[in-house]
Amino acid sequence: MPKLKVIPLGGLGEIGLNMMVYETEKDIIIVDSGIMFPEDYMLGIDMVIPDIRYLYDPEKKKKIRGIVLTHGHEDHIGAIPYVLREFNIPIFGTPFTLGILEEKLKEHDLPFKVSLFTVKTGNTITLGDFEIEFIRVAHSIIDGASLAIKTPVGTIIHTGDFKLDQTLEKDAATDINRLAYYGDRGVLALFSDSTNIEKEGFTISENDIKKTFRNIFRDNETRIIVALFASNIHRISELLSLAAEFNKKVIFSGRSLMTYTKVARKLGYLSIPEDILIDEETIGYYKPEELLILTTGTQGEAMSALSRISVDDHKYVKIKPNDLVLMSSKFIPGNEKAISKIINNLYKRGAEVYYENISEIHVSGHASKEELKFMINIVKPKYFIPVHGELKHLYQHKKLAVNSGISPSNVFVLENGNSLEFNEGSECMRGADVYSGRIFVDGKGIGDVGAHTLKERAHLSENGMIIVQLVVDSKTSNIISGPDIVSKGFVFEDYFKELNEILHKLVMNVIEENQKREKENVDWVKVKDDIRKALKKYLNKNIDRHPFIFPMITEI
Repeated sequence: MPKLKVIPLGGLGEIGLNMMVYETEKDIIIVDSGIMFPEDYMLGIDMVIPDIRYLYDPEKKKKIRGIVLTHGHEDHIGAIPYVLREFNIPIFGTPFTLGILEEKLKEHDLPFKVSLFTVKTGNTITLGDFEIEFIRVAHSIIDGASLAIKTPVGTIIHTGDFKLDQTLEKDAATDINRLAYYGDRGVLALFSDSTNIEKEGFTISENDIKKTFRNIFRDNETRIIVALFASNIHRISELLSLAAEFNKKVIFSGRSLMTYTKVARKLGYLSIPEDILIDEETIGYYKPEELLILTTGTQGEAMSALSRISVDDHKYVKIKPNDLVLMSSKFIPGNEKAISKIINNLYKRGAEVYYENISEIHVSGHASKEELKFMINIVKPKYFIPVHGELKHLYQHKKLAVNSGISPSNVFVLENGNSLEFNEGSECMRGADVYSGRIFVDGKGIGDVGAHTLKERAHLSENGMIIVQLVVDSKTSNIISGPDIVSKGFVFEDYFKELNEILHKLVMNVIEENQKREKENVDWVKVKDDIRKALKKYLNKNIDRHPFIFPMITEI
């Protein structure tokens, strides 16, 4: 009897790491493979990728037919270079999605040529037991797709990220008719984006934001700097159009912005008015009011163009009094402090700043509650599974599905590693859990940093450290040099001079007691432990501090 197993390896109970496995007896497809940007406690981590060891089994490896991508955002494609280190498998996506991925893959030295297959929305591919149609959806990046996945047990609709903005041009708006087509013919299960379930009504149209921007351009005869996501080609196109309308030259500042616009222009998704673009180096030849600067760094990324501009560390762009900075993006949870720091620095240098809390200069790329309800009603699934969101989003989406007429027993809230099994009789039940998790990427290291290392980093960042250095004679156990005591991130150096004398005496007492007891056979490993205990006890009791203590004893 045919069966279908569905397993989320990332993206459920969190924002990011989107990765879903669809598996039959003979075949496996993977939908999306994204990263998550590090949370506050992940000190030194560059990014987080899904743990895919479930797929390492040789029998499962043989079954993988490819990765199918819904769109080109990092939380959906960012982990692919790391997945490809384990599996040389083909990748399928729309033209812009693969164009962005191709640029990303150039940064990774993979030992083989990656097979990329372009699929335009409206077209269908067959991968083993799976027949997959790409259905056009609107999002904050162009060329997004929902997937209609025909399987041996029924049709699955996997929405990807979407909104139902019907004011967009025909080739950019969500194809509601095609989604309804599948709804009329019977959908086994709907896996639907849950990001904006807490927002009532409908998501504001991108075209409404253009009106806001036009008013700002009209009312401010000054230099305008717009920070936005580099992937939002539709908004970049709107801003270029306004720049031409108001006779402004445009500067692109930020590597990702250059990459995304290059791909969009190459594929015909972005048309730039003639002679409107200028290089950053020529900024001094123009009056401030003649310039529009588009830049990246809306989430407070430390090395982004906007971050460097805000601290006067950008080679060409220097904030001037009366500059107007528009933060045209949502504040992603966890990034608020970093973003606020940039805004404060911009104000400090004389700029006026508009951001989402005080001005409607951004619209979400995700469907709000009424659109999510509409999706359920037109697809009419037997089973409903909310995806792409924290647990609070998934449970709110479950409530919406039940209120829309789906039986509570047919709605499943999953977490990463949970599985669902569908059989030929269109029955669905929870399957056995599989291993899932997060892998930290730190520089070129992948998976070599774990929870214990992060805990140590947090301890160091909060409490500092004290290093005790000592060189001894291995034969006589006499001290050759030291003990020298150094602190980092612990207390002010001036104060440490006085404390250093006390700690030095404590260390000498420990050494002398061990020398007296053991003569020439001192156990220096034990001495290290004794030093650590003695200093820890004193510091805890007298100044209520808890630094890392590193005794370093060299025997020669």
